[in-house]
Amino acid sequence: MFKAIVIRKEDDNQQVAIESIHEQDLPEGDVTVAVDYSTLNYKDGLAITGKGPVVRSFPMVPGIDLAGTVTSSSHGEFAVGDQVVLNGWGVGETHWGGLAEKARLNGDWLIPLPTAFSTKSAMAIGTAGYTAMLSVMALERHGVTPDQGEVLVTGASGGVGSFAVSLLAKLGYQVVAATGKVNEAEYLKSLGARTIIDRQELVQPGKPLQKERWAGAIDSVGSHTLSNVVASTRYGGTVTCCGLAQGMDLPGTVMPFILRGVTLAGIDSVMQPKAVRMAAWQRLAELLSNDSLEQIATEIPLSQAVDAAERLIDGQIKGRVVVATR
Repeated sequence: MFKAIVIRKEDDNQQVAIESIHEQDLPEGDVTVAVDYSTLNYKDGLAITGKGPVVRSFPMVPGIDLAGTVTSSSHGEFAVGDQVVLNGWGVGETHWGGLAEKARLNGDWLIPLPTAFSTKSAMAIGTAGYTAMLSVMALERHGVTPDQGEVLVTGASGGVGSFAVSLLAKLGYQVVAATGKVNEAEYLKSLGARTIIDRQELVQPGKPLQKERWAGAIDSVGSHTLSNVVASTRYGGTVTCCGLAQGMDLPGTVMPFILRGVTLAGIDSVMQPKAVRMAAWQRLAELLSNDSLEQIATEIPLSQAVDAAERLIDGQIKGRVVVATR
């Protein structure tokens, strides 16, 4: 038997609790993992609180991230004792996820734990840091360089935003952090942000073309915020889009794209092929130190994860939440 957070739903009534589950009830997969740590991402918060249509089948164990040790495997790439990391692939949505002491998974979804990280530090990074790295790599791929001017990060005090600020700063970019938590200015400056702006500058409907400011941007907010960011991006700049905290709509025009040549690059962290995942994790290993992870992450036990999910959705948590599952 092992413990897991389980989401059950009958009619429109969702219930969430920590339950004891027998290993034989785990879903199909060719690798079983003793989970050391998982995380709380925004998507996990939506799943646990029921405030978003994340979970596709019930009962469901949430948790889109996990890191731990292989306890059984019939997959050719992994053996008992290997340490592994998982991000995405519908885990916590259509397949039981990482907020549990054990998980059974498709081995094709796993990557080896980078030697630079422990299972805890890997989950301090989690999907948030991995998504931020994918976003930074997209800016680089589209030719945004540190000498071109300011790069904006929206939702900067959240998980993706915190890592985006830190990674960009380490690479020499002039980072501007937009946040609704103005009291977190010192936190964001400690991560490397040069300038802090209030998100209220971006959340209201704006003009289709605005004063050119950003050489590039990483947006995890969507809606009017993303439209305003695109409208104020400099000629030839690139904006990456990886979230929808304000909304999934995009109430803008084509004018920034056809008059300024702005690129809007979508970032998907769920279905990336293994080669891209491993490249992103290698870059993370090169750029992040244990000290920077300590700044961004807070550890809680599994027993506190449900309450923390409520606070996460209410915007009361900064940085990353690491969940110790055992």
